[in-house]
Amino acid sequence: MSGVSVVVGAQWGDEGKGKIVDMLSARCDVICRCQGGNNAGHTVVVDDTQYFFHLVPSGIIRSDTMCVIGNGVEIDTLTKQGVPDVESRIRISESAHLVFDVHRRVDELEEEARGRYIIGTTKRGIGPTYASKVSRRGLRVVDLVGDWNIFCERYDSLVGFYKSHYPTLNVDVKRSLEELYSYRDRLRPMVRNIAFLVNKFAMFDTHRILVECAQSTMLDIDFGTYPYVTSSNCSVGGVCTGLGLPPSRIGSVFGVCKAYTTRVGSGAFPTELTGELAEKLQTAGHEFGVTTGRKRRVGWLDTVVLRYAHMINNFTAVALTKLDVLDDFDEVKIAKDYIDPTTGEVLRCFPSDLSLLSRVEVVYETLPGWKTRTMSIKKYEDMPENARNYVETIERLCDFHVRWIAPLLTPSSGRSFVMIVLSKITFFCGHTYADRFNESILK
Repeated sequence: MSGVSVVVGAQWGDEGKGKIVDMLSARCDVICRCQGGNNAGHTVVVDDTQYFFHLVPSGIIRSDTMCVIGNGVEIDTLTKQGVPDVESRIRISESAHLVFDVHRRVDELEEEARGRYIIGTTKRGIGPTYASKVSRRGLRVVDLVGDWNIFCERYDSLVGFYKSHYPTLNVDVKRSLEELYSYRDRLRPMVRNIAFLVNKFAMFDTHRILVECAQSTMLDIDFGTYPYVTSSNCSVGGVCTGLGLPPSRIGSVFGVCKAYTTRVGSGAFPTELTGELAEKLQTAGHEFGVTTGRKRRVGWLDTVVLRYAHMINNFTAVALTKLDVLDDFDEVKIAKDYIDPTTGEVLRCFPSDLSLLSRVEVVYETLPGWKTRTMSIKKYEDMPENARNYVETIERLCDFHVRWIAPLLTPSSGRSFVMIVLSKITFFCGHTYADRFNESILK
């Protein structure tokens, strides 16, 4: 990998980005989280031990990497699990905004106030923290480790602002400040000007840098299915704004998608399944959120979503995860188009209008299943023909290359393996979808 490499989710999250980051981090020196907070979750398995990550980059389990994060930090659990020198290898941006207990309380109150328009947030306080940032009331890491008297005044002002809007809000300011003060000495050695640090590494090509984006493209505050999104830019643009890196520094963008689709929380989901098929996917895929524990909504693979994510991020290559979850299906479906129910025409791009998205008629391509366990197969050419046909249909419909296949399950103890795909396909869509895109931007 040359330059800065980025790993981006191509759906609504939970695609298995942690496994791909773990694989790629073996060749990197610096692993960065560029946006978001502890509302995201990754799981990585090493030597039969499961590591759950909510904020710390999953590359921390490799003892020779430096890890850069943007908001808050949870490190005690990793230290207890034997991850070496955690604190000495973490660098925290001095400009990162702090998530306080008051933000979490406000998050809960705001979610309750939405009534039937509930977003389905993780209630970790991320939204209110971003709101504090934009309204310029927020407090940053540099404030916490700086002048304590000024920090106390600003914290008291922040709590007062929220109390004026939520009279039932009960916050013990004195106790909160005592707890925050106890973090200062521990955090201070980790705090850096991250924009300067990362650009220095990238400019002189002294370190190989990997950036993991939290959440995924369809949860991006600007390009996702708004308002059912997170509060940050979790597509490739968030790398530039979150780390201070210029776009020209980005060398590769690797997308990650499941072999089917999942979603947590509310919002339109055109390919969603219910009943026995949904239960089968949820059970086989272990579809329960790392952060929330909630059962995920599931559906067939949606290439309309994937083409849109590819357009936004321009994937260099894609990792396809959990293909083995589909091993026992007699047939599998791939959504290839949306039809406007009013006009009967194929939509030329992913709709921003959620009322339309919730009503679209989905055009599926149905493929035969492979009814063979693929978990232990390590060479693409050894995959069942129907499984390879499924992968290559995705490539054809999306006009990107699937470079890796990562199963849900690991065939033996040790690190989860990832198959490298050397596809025979040299061109994918025969210009069908490319022409449609070109036609749409000319109209």
